Amino acid sequence: MPDIRIHRKHALGLSKAREVAWKWAEQVEQKFDMECTVVEGETSDTVEFTRSGVNGRLIVAADHFDLDAKLGFLLGAFSKTIEGEIEKNLDSLLAAGSKSAAKKAAPKAPKKK
Repeated sequence: MPDIRIHRKHALGLSKAREVAWKWAEQVEQKFDMECTVVEGETSDTVEFTRSGVNGRLIVAADHFDLDAKLGFLLGAFSKTIEGEIEKNLDSLLAAGSKSAAKKAAPKAPKKK
């Protein structure tokens, strides 16, 4: 069975990383008919996902994401395409999460009187 392994570093912190992971889980549930389960921990969470021909997990930590997936025989022929889609989707969510985290961290300008 082909494997997909994706590692992404980030600087979001665990709280914001959780939000990104939950968005990712919602998207793959809707778009790919995946069944996702989130297991929360103190220092990291695990998003387990499955459907016919695919199973895997996304480890969500304060400074990185690790995704491991196993593809069945039929989907194995499309492993590079599937991996590319996952990378594109995850990178897009991480970029959006980084932008919103930066907006929250930016100091507000004082009000003019």
